[in-house]
Amino acid sequence: MKSKLNITEFRNRIKENSIIGSPKLKLSPFGIFTMFGGTSKTFYGNFDDSTFRFTMNSTISPTFYILKGKYKNTNNTLNVNYTIEPNSKFQIVWMKFFPIISLFAFNLFFLLSSRKTPFEVYIAFNSFIVFIIFFSRWDIKRKKKNLEQKFIETFELII
Repeated sequence: MKSKLNITEFRNRIKENSIIGSPKLKLSPFGIFTMFGGTSKTFYGNFDDSTFRFTMNSTISPTFYILKGKYKNTNNTLNVNYTIEPNSKFQIVWMKFFPIISLFAFNLFFLLSSRKTPFEVYIAFNSFIVFIIFFSRWDIKRKKKNLEQKFIETFELII
């Protein structure tokens, strides 16, 4: 992709909109400690003269994706190549399939319990878990799309 910015403006926007740190640390359980550094900037990650690795700078609702890329100035146009990759395949699989596993596990628990479980409990619990199944899948897609959209808007990329 090409950017409307030149290379110095691009580097200045990186400095203005990102907090320096490891994206893997931000997305780990130790990411809670990064909340004391401030959250006024959009991205959290590392960058140098030709590469970058960013994630969203959010402590409350982090995304599980890392935006990796390279940028290079060729013929007075800035070319930016990037990919969006999951931080850990395990995290994505966990977010997608844990609600399904819990649906089966708790229904099995209710069936095998010694006393009869009221039908209303089945309805309430299964409705809640089905909602969580759809919400978790939608939320993962939304966070990935939001990361890419913020990146495109901030660095004025031409699609």
